[in-house]
Amino acid sequence: MTSITRLFDFPYYQQDKFTSIPDALVTKQDGVWVKTSTQEYIAKANAVSRALLRMGLQKNDKIALISSNNRTEWNIMDIGILQTGAQTIPIYPTIAEDDYEYILNHSEAIYCFVSDEEVLNKVNLIKHKVPRLKEVYSFNTIEGCKSWNELLILGLDTSNQDEVEARKNNVKTDELATIIYTSGTTGKPKGVMLSHKNIVSDVLNSAPRIPFEAGSSRALSFLPVCHIFERMILYLYQYYGVSIYFGEAIDKISDNLKEVQPTVITAVPRLLEKVYDKIYAKGAELTGIKKALFFWAIDLGLRFEPYGANGTWYEMQLKIARKLIFSKWKEGLGGNLDLMVSGSAALQPRLARIFAAAEIPVMEGYGLTETSPVISVNDMRNKGFKVGTVGKVIDSVEVIIAEDGEILCKGPNVMMGYYKDEKLTSEVIIDGYFHTGDIGEFDKEGFLKITDRKKEMFKTSGGKYIAPQLIENTMKQSRFIDQIMVIGDGQKMPAAFIQPNFDFVKEWAAIHGIDAGVSNEEIITNEKVIARIQEEIDGLNAKFGNWEKIKRFELTPDVWSIEGGQLTPTLKLKRKIVMQKYIDLFYKIYN
Repeated sequence: MTSITRLFDFPYYQQDKFTSIPDALVTKQDGVWVKTSTQEYIAKANAVSRALLRMGLQKNDKIALISSNNRTEWNIMDIGILQTGAQTIPIYPTIAEDDYEYILNHSEAIYCFVSDEEVLNKVNLIKHKVPRLKEVYSFNTIEGCKSWNELLILGLDTSNQDEVEARKNNVKTDELATIIYTSGTTGKPKGVMLSHKNIVSDVLNSAPRIPFEAGSSRALSFLPVCHIFERMILYLYQYYGVSIYFGEAIDKISDNLKEVQPTVITAVPRLLEKVYDKIYAKGAELTGIKKALFFWAIDLGLRFEPYGANGTWYEMQLKIARKLIFSKWKEGLGGNLDLMVSGSAALQPRLARIFAAAEIPVMEGYGLTETSPVISVNDMRNKGFKVGTVGKVIDSVEVIIAEDGEILCKGPNVMMGYYKDEKLTSEVIIDGYFHTGDIGEFDKEGFLKITDRKKEMFKTSGGKYIAPQLIENTMKQSRFIDQIMVIGDGQKMPAAFIQPNFDFVKEWAAIHGIDAGVSNEEIITNEKVIARIQEEIDGLNAKFGNWEKIKRFELTPDVWSIEGGQLTPTLKLKRKIVMQKYIDLFYKIYN
């Protein structure tokens, strides 16, 4: 195979280039890592295609995939469905039943494949309201639910493989491959239509930026595959012959890292913040010379600049810190991790510095579901890495900055449009340029920097512009602050809702002999806790102009989460929901 033009070409390309990788896809089942080779991956995908054709699946039919965790079956189904000319509808497992109902109806999905009983129960609650849905299948064995294995059995007979090949040959690169429903903060989810060409071009144009050792790298995949970021990365792994191990669950990631010993992972800033906080907390428990060395290394790491910019003396010290301290960080993450790719939200520059100093560099990138997703990404090689930026724009993609600072993108990665919504499509794609809604700028070396979301910026009553994400990202450097939302649109000053890091606050209180209470409600009303967080705010406020400083704040007792409604499935703030939830605190601040 010389070229890849459709998504289902990736496993075939992998087989041609790397023969058959024995652990192409690996999922843990009953405590054992079960490996699927490239050859078996393709064989099962073809069995699925044959079965679907026998079930009467037509070109352009839609099939929903809902999985609580990344797994081999999802990828087999993805390829098996796409080969028939049908489309996949990946759905976030954690959304509400109403959203399940809306997406399944809006997409007109005729089959739905779920991972487990919890997801099945949610689908069953609304199934009677989705008239086009013929059947639900499960990856796990669940009594009373059809198993996806029935498709593999139905597809054992290879007599209609010629029909599968004909369907494959009939799929064109610019045809629709998938509809991804974005988790909007308000209103109904939008169905982003991505063609084979959109995603394939993004994979192939991003590939030169990722320093994989083709055929010998190993990845641990745990970010939701229903999001285009992780899904595109999975195709990229296949292109490079990377062995893909699927993490069991977020709370098992630490164990899985040690078992799998990956060379690469993808992550979101929120996860990297938690990893760093955990390492920091362990360092704080040390005593004597070990503790002194730990914090010496931290201080060194926070001053890191790439390509030896800090001079010979710094590099000598860094070499010692890497041997004595940072090597242990790497061990804790499996021992072989030499690359992390981050997206979805802004990465704190201090994290980019400290992980690069520890020789586990984070390659921060930028993109949206509508751009398949990568627009730009950092690359440690050839001076293509710069802290505080999202790297340089990838090949074949054009980015311009509009007069108001908005980032506009044109290229083969830009979506076909929003499903069944030409009006909204025409509002965001103008003259071929997708209007991202993000504010950014290029520096003199061509690195792209994101400063805020256009819709999230606001003016105070004094006419001053506030960029909330910038302030929030800075404030989250404090170990006392877990989540923060800056408010103040049309008000005389910026303020904030803050969810404290309750675990850390409890540790701090115990060390200082402070009775902060047991419940979150007691903690947020404790005067000493409030005063200590005020101290943190005051210190970090020094980085901003007087009009940008957080003048007042209120603490919230809830742990902000996807389930609680404060965060989207990609861990972004649902600002309107958070405002509604804490409207009483808003009035308390401004009245």
